[in-house]
Amino acid sequence: MEFSREALIEAVRAQMPDKRWKHTLGVMEMSVKLAERYGGDPVRAETAAILHDVAKYWPVERLKEIIVQNGLSAELLDYDKQLWHAEAGAYVAEHEYGISDREVLDAIRFHTSGRENMGLLEKIVCLADYIEPGRDFPGVDGIRKLSKASLEEGLIAGFDSTISLLLQKRRIVFPLTVLARNDLVRIMEDTI
Repeated sequence: MEFSREALIEAVRAQMPDKRWKHTLGVMEMSVKLAERYGGDPVRAETAAILHDVAKYWPVERLKEIIVQNGLSAELLDYDKQLWHAEAGAYVAEHEYGISDREVLDAIRFHTSGRENMGLLEKIVCLADYIEPGRDFPGVDGIRKLSKASLEEGLIAGFDSTISLLLQKRRIVFPLTVLARNDLVRIMEDTI
């Protein structure tokens, strides 16, 4: 049984602090705007945005349990725990909130890492997560500017920002993010 929009909002909001809910509202708003700008479905974009951080504040033990017990992407467990909530969140969206739309689930699953061959909805939610109005990190205004002209250019700049930050902190970079970035660069080079 799929939840109504209002029921989803109520259920997700109850699982996070007010600051994260404000972020989710920003991602919802930006996902709808990007969908309208780039020919996506605003309703599906908003649904994915509502659920994108549903598991963000769950204990890491619970996230690990969901990933392991359900045969999800176990390679994630070798990388930053900040990535785990997306995989677990997609599972929860499907199995607890009745979301059956594969594109919505993939938009939730890959909103932190990206991947090669991202679909339109995945690109929209991933970029919306970077540029929602409450985000304030070095370079975000440049990413916002690029996103007005090109979804792909905005995402490349977002991934560049993430990768650069991880390199500066001597942190491990999740390979899927590098592959996603490189795939988008290839796409943009092919359009020149």
